[in-house]
Amino acid sequence: MKTASPYRDLGRSGSIKVHVRFDGAALMLPEGENLAGALLVAGILPFRHIPVSGAPRGPFCMMGACYDCFVQLDGTVKQACMLRVVAGMDIAMPPAGQARDA
Repeated sequence: MKTASPYRDLGRSGSIKVHVRFDGAALMLPEGENLAGALLVAGILPFRHIPVSGAPRGPFCMMGACYDCFVQLDGTVKQACMLRVVAGMDIAMPPAGQARDA
């Protein structure tokens, strides 16, 4: 997991930052912003590893078509690009080989 990010925060000025966790690491992310974008700005990459080769993956399309931004949230695997940041989220990399929950 990186600590520096090449991505800039282009969010709304005055956004309230809320506490979330990613793989146990505490983060402060802007509430209501796109989760995938906020994680990238926070320097989080990769989001998951693909089952066959273990290659790292992160957001690619940012519109829900590619499935590279899967994260585990509340025990289910979801696309981070389709979620908004909410206080108290406990996000993790999905276990290797776990498929998307419908």
